[in-house]
Amino acid sequence: MLNQGVLVLNKHWTAIHVCSVRRALGLVVEDLARVVNADYQTFDFNSWAELSAHIEENGNEFIHTPRLQVLVPEVILLVGYHRMPPRTVKFNRKNIYIRDGYTCQYCGATPPREELTIDHVIPRSRGGRSTWENVALACQRCNAKKGNRLLTELTMKLTRPPKRPHWFSTLRTSLRNTERPVWQKFVDVAYWNVPLEEE
Repeated sequence: MLNQGVLVLNKHWTAIHVCSVRRALGLVVEDLARVVNADYQTFDFNSWAELSAHIEENGNEFIHTPRLQVLVPEVILLVGYHRMPPRTVKFNRKNIYIRDGYTCQYCGATPPREELTIDHVIPRSRGGRSTWENVALACQRCNAKKGNRLLTELTMKLTRPPKRPHWFSTLRTSLRNTERPVWQKFVDVAYWNVPLEEE
């Protein structure tokens, strides 16, 4: 339970991150953050603990200590942090899968995740590098068909050219994959209000 995700907002109420319950409560105890409920009310640790004492279990999750029970927060607001997260996306397997929507970029198939591979558009054996612009998800069939050839040597095409994703797209996708209705209020606002970068 302590490792569950908690949505983190900056002081302008923009979704910027997801942290663990353990980290979120630590920030609230240190007075660096407030817990936010579904009605947009904010609570410091003492007022959150007091509110928690009056809430029944009924599907709610609590952390129990010898002295009190504390409702597991879903959203926290950083009281002194106004910046946005770094506007870069880490080049890693998870973010490639998110960028490509778990879909083969050659045939459009959406097989189970374990049947997708990361293909180098220009194969490494032919000088291709591991960059955002040179990797794409491929199903096993398309990957085998392409092999170490260039697209110009085949009749295969990419459904869209691979490129570096916008930093907010991966955060938004991870947030949308949760079953927390209260998060949607903040994710949707952040999506529509975040400034766009020129490509």
